Amino acid sequence: MKPKLQVLEQNIRTMAKESMEYICITDIARFKNADRTGTIIGNWLRNRNTIEFLGIWEKLNNENFNVIEFDDIRKEAGLNSFTLTVKEWVNKTSAIGLIAKAGRYGGTYAQKDIAFEFASWISVEFKLYLIKEFQRLKEQEFQHIGWDIRRNLAKVNYLIHTDAIKENLIPDTLTPQQIKFVYASEADVLNVALFGVTAKQWREINPSLNGNLRDHANVHQLVCLANLESLNAHFIEQGVHQSERVVKLNELAIRQMGILTKNELSMLLRQEEK
Repeated sequence: MKPKLQVLEQNIRTMAKESMEYICITDIARFKNADRTGTIIGNWLRNRNTIEFLGIWEKLNNENFNVIEFDDIRKEAGLNSFTLTVKEWVNKTSAIGLIAKAGRYGGTYAQKDIAFEFASWISVEFKLYLIKEFQRLKEQEFQHIGWDIRRNLAKVNYLIHTDAIKENLIPDTLTPQQIKFVYASEADVLNVALFGVTAKQWREINPSLNGNLRDHANVHQLVCLANLESLNAHFIEQGVHQSERVVKLNELAIRQMGILTKNELSMLLRQEEK
């Protein structure tokens, strides 16, 4: 699902293409007049200052930009007879800053710097709110990426953990059902050490939530979980009994979570002082 921005009660779609971020200027144009978005964008493209801006942006960011065609367009820009569509601009100059998408959910998309310029032409107030909302979206995405990295790290460590279980705790005579029970039991060693509950207990406490308790863990818990999985694998290889391991892991979880949360609190206090 494409991320959306909410600017002055107006939904603004976004998209990414080849590492570039684009904002739908058709949606921005709706802020001015929802029934004449095509005309608004066309009038913006007729403006000589717009053509100059687009040309400079393409020269800086597009090595395939057709400068000769651009010069011809620039000579005509501003004349009463001058008209230009997004498709014509792209086809003639091989521009990448603007994209025209067809279909029911299509529209004109502009690279974010160009979109901000268009928003300024529509309304300076709208531009400022758009930039603020776009920054908020990027911060949100960055935080989510950080969460995903830590969640994947926990999954990688889980493979190490289950391999240690297989090599040291599962005799060849166990049935598949018994093997499954051993894995689940060892997973709950970590769950109890860190979260204080088993997977079954968590589901009983949170019947309305999807996924498992680890899917709802915060970043600090996921970092700690990754460490505990590695340590538990080491304890298993050393032959430490499960009852002893859960106590050791709980002590480590308390210590690590204390350090992580203390560091976060210190960072927040420093930010407030600034």
